[in-house]
Amino acid sequence: MSKLVPALTIIAAIGSGVVGGVFFAFSNFVMAALARLPVPQGIAAMNSINITVITPTFMTALFGTGLLCLVLIAAAIMGWSQSGSYWLLAGAVIYVIGSPIVTMVFNVPLNDALAAVDPASSNGAAVWANHLSQWVMWNHVRTVTSIVAMACFIFALL
Repeated sequence: MSKLVPALTIIAAIGSGVVGGVFFAFSNFVMAALARLPVPQGIAAMNSINITVITPTFMTALFGTGLLCLVLIAAAIMGWSQSGSYWLLAGAVIYVIGSPIVTMVFNVPLNDALAAVDPASSNGAAVWANHLSQWVMWNHVRTVTSIVAMACFIFALL
């Protein structure tokens, strides 16, 4: 177990960093680029992204890292007296709440609402405007928490 936890922590740091990087790109330029498109095109592009992102690689990075964090939460609690346990627990909890949970509770329902609307309708424009503000705000949360989790995992290893 003493060798397994550091290895799992390295994997969690890499996973949270990869996921944070994807979210960082969306927060910093992808969504801004989509917002510049006419509403129907922006909606179509975002809907296409939402379908295309469901790949084994990204799902493993996002949710596999979340599952790994659940293991690390248990390891941190069981080994609380060990050096770095606080950072390990903090990183794992921050990642689980800030990335997979925020994704499922906030971002996915916004994506579903966008997929259900007629892009050419006035309702489509309203849903898109809401999507651009709310989805991006929650994506900022996912970005920050994934990067903070990565930093916590690094501190746990030091």
